[in-house]
Amino acid sequence: MIQDSAPLELDDAFMQDPHSVYTRLNAEGSAHRVMMPAGVPVCGGLPVWLITGYEEVRSALADPRLSTDLNRTDRLFAQNEPDRNKRGAFSAALATHMLHSDPPDHTRLRKLVNKAFTSRAIEKLRPEIEQITGELLAALPDDDTVDLLDAFAFPLPIRVICLLLGVPLEEQENFKSWSKALVSGDSPAATAAASTAMIEYLGELIERKRRTPTDDVLAALVSARDVDDRLTETELVSMAFLLFIGGHETTVNTLGNGTLHLMRNLDQWEALRQDRALLPGAVEEFLRLESPLKHATFRCATEDLRIGDTEIPAGDFVLLALASANRDPERFGDPHTLDVRRPTAGHVAFGHGIHYCLGAPLARMEAQVAFGALLDTFPAMRLAIDPDDMRWRTSTLIRGLHSLPVRLNRPWSPGAAAVRRGGRG
Repeated sequence: MIQDSAPLELDDAFMQDPHSVYTRLNAEGSAHRVMMPAGVPVCGGLPVWLITGYEEVRSALADPRLSTDLNRTDRLFAQNEPDRNKRGAFSAALATHMLHSDPPDHTRLRKLVNKAFTSRAIEKLRPEIEQITGELLAALPDDDTVDLLDAFAFPLPIRVICLLLGVPLEEQENFKSWSKALVSGDSPAATAAASTAMIEYLGELIERKRRTPTDDVLAALVSARDVDDRLTETELVSMAFLLFIGGHETTVNTLGNGTLHLMRNLDQWEALRQDRALLPGAVEEFLRLESPLKHATFRCATEDLRIGDTEIPAGDFVLLALASANRDPERFGDPHTLDVRRPTAGHVAFGHGIHYCLGAPLARMEAQVAFGALLDTFPAMRLAIDPDDMRWRTSTLIRGLHSLPVRLNRPWSPGAAAVRRGGRG
């Protein structure tokens, strides 16, 4: 059947509590006509098909009839939104990357960076990730109450991805504000301003690496562009953008969301304190329970297709609810409960199919190192506000908090105090 009822708007109530909406919708079927929020840049007011349920989402993620090709989706966006000036810079200069392409372009672009993100390559970064983590935690203020997102969860993955891409430490400060505006901006103007700033910075950084080659992933991409002609200049800038944004947003939200749920379930925090062997599985449980991405990137149906009992016409947009799949009771028992001992194999927080997240090994390592360090350094950490007062960022893509105020309850020791004073006794 083809649904003809008025679409449900993904409004602020949905942003703050999507899981209750997914639960209700999933009881009605697998495909649902919804409306993108009116104020969201690029796709505000756009009607799309929202797919819920584990089997349906996982199958759709690997369905070649659902295209992520930017050229196809951009034409359809233009039909819905004739005024392209407010979003053209973002689409053209920053979005021509492998998440917005189909084979063979996707295959070509992914091969250029695959080796840098294998589990073996990422494992070599562990000592540096541990060092960065330790420095950030040691620098937290002594007033005992901090926004853990701002002081730790944001800077950690930014510093790590900038290490991989060869961005000087003193130039990393702007990435947090750019990322917030691009992923969950308050207006098209804010998105456009961040897009312009990031395009200018990336272009200048690429030119620097052309003049003075360095040993990092971005320099290798510049060489692939200039020497082997394996990607265009627009693809080069877009790939750099994707690695910057994708390289930290997933980890930021995994750290924030996981910490929130641990603080709401202190028995699980204590279980990890007592047995660090549970950490790898616990990270998978954080990813499943509060997926850092609510939805996968937009798909477009290239032909008529059926999902569940619903016919999706060719040319329609499709949004795949990763967060719904990961709390499907048909796949995960007691799905709304945090259980760090749960076997979570099969969650789709990192996607599935050819667009499976390239940075998954890096995100997993950063999360394991970060949570281990938090447990070691602040074993008595607690939330500083009522969890019901937390606000979630307005984004149809990511699931992340605006802030995460915690009381560190830092254990005092002369050695730790000296470190925070810079070694002064």
